[in-house]
Amino acid sequence: MTFKRELMKLLLAIMLWAAGAAIAEPFPKADAGKGQKLVTQSKCNACHVSIVGGDGTAIYTRADRKVKSASGLLSQVRTCNAMLGTNWYPEDEENVAAYLNRTYYKFK
Repeated sequence: MTFKRELMKLLLAIMLWAAGAAIAEPFPKADAGKGQKLVTQSKCNACHVSIVGGDGTAIYTRADRKVKSASGLLSQVRTCNAMLGTNWYPEDEENVAAYLNRTYYKFK
């Protein structure tokens, strides 16, 4: 009985560790470096300048920002992709979200 109980504790610990690892990075398969290149190539900040001024990056850090979660960030990236016609693939959108999260948002 003790062995079975210890085995269950070990399995539970492994599952909790795996869940914590998954939570720690909202875009685990994404490449933030590729996302940064896409943001630069597509001149995303040029649009943001028209909204917030400056160099456009304040859109990510303003007090009244719309994006409040990792899923919201990905949704916003997808909206921008559709509105601007950048023709990014879903993995490109995740790469951009990973870059923005790493650089500005820090969602877990």
